[in-house]
Amino acid sequence: MSVNKKSGYLFCQVKLKNMVSSSCLKYIRHLLESSGAQVSAIKLGEVRFGYDPLVHNESFYLDLLASEGYDQTLSREEQTIEKTKIAVIELIHQAGNVNSLIRNSDYLVERLGMSYTYLSTLFSKYEHITLEKFIILHKIEKVKELLEYNEFTLSEIALQLGYSSVQYLSNQFKQVTGISVTDYKKSGGLRIPLEQIGKPDQHP
Repeated sequence: MSVNKKSGYLFCQVKLKNMVSSSCLKYIRHLLESSGAQVSAIKLGEVRFGYDPLVHNESFYLDLLASEGYDQTLSREEQTIEKTKIAVIELIHQAGNVNSLIRNSDYLVERLGMSYTYLSTLFSKYEHITLEKFIILHKIEKVKELLEYNEFTLSEIALQLGYSSVQYLSNQFKQVTGISVTDYKKSGGLRIPLEQIGKPDQHP
């Protein structure tokens, strides 16, 4: 914790769970600033903000964030889990065609500097699903997004996301969503916010 002598504000830097997308950054900034805080730095998984100790204390803001699902990460293992989630989202949702050129496990190992076996075991320890299932859920969500663009054939989507065949993609899509790709397109579909993917109330 630091103090800005000019403003009298106390500043703290915290690492947060479920802070995994650009929409999270905007929402957390709004949440804090609308409650009187000043956000000085924010990035995925971490925020630094100042507050007037005569109005609120640090616990007030941590409780506020927690009430919206952004609990503070305390242990090194929890921080590794959040970094793993962010890395999965970067690869699948932000890396373009890179996902077709590199295995998910290889990317995570290189990105985090830890073995995939360790990351997978750690993920299962803290989350209610496996790391493999988490990756699959994000891939299916990316398939939904690409289907809605209506710019690519299913074969092109399969190639972009590293599926060995259209049939493999189609089978996995139905297994996860409960409906076929064709029926999904007809229904208009239902997308899930990235930070909600993998939550117990979002998937069977």
